[in-house]
Amino acid sequence: MTRLPGLEHGRLKDPAPLKRGPLARALAALNGEGEETRLVGGAVRDLALGLDTGDLDLATTAPPEEAMRRAGAAGFRVIPTGLDHGTVTLILDGERIETTTLREDVETYGRRAKVAFGRDFVADAARRDFTINALSLSPDGRVHDAFGGLADLAARRVRFIGDASARIREDYLRILRFFRFSARFGEGALDPEGLAATIRERAGLERLSRERVRAEVLKIIIAPHAAAVVKAMGDAGFLEPLFGGLAYPGRLERAIAIEAARNETPDPILRLAALALVISENSERLSQRLRLTKAETRRLLLAATALVRLHGIKTPPMRRELEVLMFRFKRRAARDALRLAQADSTALPNDPAFVGADLVLAEAREPRLPVSGAELQAHGVAEGPRMGAILRAFETLWVEAGFPSDAAAVDRLIAQASRDRVGDGAPDGKIP
Repeated sequence: MTRLPGLEHGRLKDPAPLKRGPLARALAALNGEGEETRLVGGAVRDLALGLDTGDLDLATTAPPEEAMRRAGAAGFRVIPTGLDHGTVTLILDGERIETTTLREDVETYGRRAKVAFGRDFVADAARRDFTINALSLSPDGRVHDAFGGLADLAARRVRFIGDASARIREDYLRILRFFRFSARFGEGALDPEGLAATIRERAGLERLSRERVRAEVLKIIIAPHAAAVVKAMGDAGFLEPLFGGLAYPGRLERAIAIEAARNETPDPILRLAALALVISENSERLSQRLRLTKAETRRLLLAATALVRLHGIKTPPMRRELEVLMFRFKRRAARDALRLAQADSTALPNDPAFVGADLVLAEAREPRLPVSGAELQAHGVAEGPRMGAILRAFETLWVEAGFPSDAAAVDRLIAQASRDRVGDGAPDGKIP
């Protein structure tokens, strides 16, 4: 018998999730009187691994109308989210449970399929992508496994159900899902049959929306085995078409090692930067390829621009230079750039100098220019081109002086900036 942390003799060790709450009420309402309903998909996989469950999905022999009637009578709010495909959503106490009548694909058209309702749980499971996602769980806690999913879970192996190419042609997103689930649940080399099928069918990725690609890519790069799987994707020729340019799996691996050495939570945008960001132009390309938000695109742009100041460093800058970097690009961009610079260097992940430099950027007061146009007017500077010139001169002097904040020092620097601008067309040395 396959041993998994959440199972014992093919049953859940802890059946509590099936005994209380909205899930238990849904199963009680939909089972009986000639109908059978089971928990299916990723939730069963996670329970078998002893993990917390995410989305809850039920499969039932009950036709959609009967499922809606029973759920409504049990107090659920019922939404007919996809009646043509037998899917309704049950809501109780803020919990959403997607419930789908058992079905078989009659014809498939990419993501779309013509289905027929049925009563065969094995045939329904055969429609799924991977063996580890084809498990189902009865209300009594028994796990049903028609395709060897439990053995694959125990072996940390991700396999397509049946013919891998056929599964992919049903939905080309399954190419990226293969890499995502391998990065999350797999260990060791990728399943060779699955990898070969993804390579054969990779032209189908062009049919996918960039939003769907974005979602999968960002999940892949934060998964536990992201470094190994992203390298395999690069070796198989997937990364450059996905990103529209060069990618650097080794740099991502080093960035992940730095992150682990500091016990940090994975940051998908910073990991994306490590994988595919070198110069500022990369930010717009990645934004277009992955439909990044404006905030995400700007973060990449600032990080790349700040990184220019750190190009080729072997050790981090001194505190003064770090403060200048933070003043020019703000705290997060400075930290992002420093992280990328460390990943580009030969420094160890826990290098004390880089750790200390990041601490400076995390804790130091972020320098903010203490003078505005209004304050210059109070010093007798009239509005116009000269005001901008004086403000720029003040900024240069202020940075060189180490960002003083006391009023006397600021006044002296304003006076010096004003004197430096004398002769730029101002009569009698006065600033108009």
